[in-house]
Amino acid sequence: MVLRVSGRNARFQQWEALLHNRTKRQRRGEFLVQGVRPIVMAVEHGWQIRELLYNTGVALSGWARDLLETVRAEKIAVSRELMHELGGKADDVPELLAVVALPEDDLRRIPTGPTMLTVVFDRPTSPGNIGTLVRSADAFGASGVIITGHAADVYDPKAVRASTGSLFALPVVRVPARQAVLSWGVDVRAGGIGMSVVGTDELGALDVADYDFRQPTLIVIGNETTGLSSGWREACDQVVRIPMSGAASSLNAATAATVVLYESARQRTAAARR
Repeated sequence: MVLRVSGRNARFQQWEALLHNRTKRQRRGEFLVQGVRPIVMAVEHGWQIRELLYNTGVALSGWARDLLETVRAEKIAVSRELMHELGGKADDVPELLAVVALPEDDLRRIPTGPTMLTVVFDRPTSPGNIGTLVRSADAFGASGVIITGHAADVYDPKAVRASTGSLFALPVVRVPARQAVLSWGVDVRAGGIGMSVVGTDELGALDVADYDFRQPTLIVIGNETTGLSSGWREACDQVVRIPMSGAASSLNAATAATVVLYESARQRTAAARR
């Protein structure tokens, strides 16, 4: 029998908590995913789907019926009013929502090798910036993203939506401090990968276009307000700057990361064509 939820019972309150309460997401080891593309990407990339919630107030589309038939998960019929509350949009009611298991925060999930390009985002305060950076990392061929320090949550609905599904396409790992990343970097180098650590800062010694990103690289993006920490600055082999000619004093952190990732992809693509 299919479970049906039409009132704000305990099950509904659990889903609501997954949207608004980071501690409960972590305790339950799961998060709520909104949107067609993010749900499809989660399924396509093999994430564990625990529950599929579907709207009882509409005739479901083909993609929704297909997911309900093919995905191994508990299927739950939810009233239109409650789906609207969980959907996150004032003018739209979703057909489907998914409860997805959190992956392990293990740096071994990040692929290493001669072509590795990994981004560290240190102490980000904005979930939207995290999602945007993850989307750019996916678009420009990065192998993974690492979030360090006291930071906004990768699995906050705003971060998941801003990633437009890219969160499910490449490893994103949270670690409590840079020391864990640096220890991992020692192991990577010990394995024969000459990984370089490159920070970004408006006072960097080298223009971003003058740095050789064809080598294995760990790009470090600092906090939106304070930039690179002194600890990360000391750990960098090079600090690069993005030349600017307008009145702006700096770029948004996710925007800066996108510029650096584009330059990395440009150099690597040009080298592959030779």
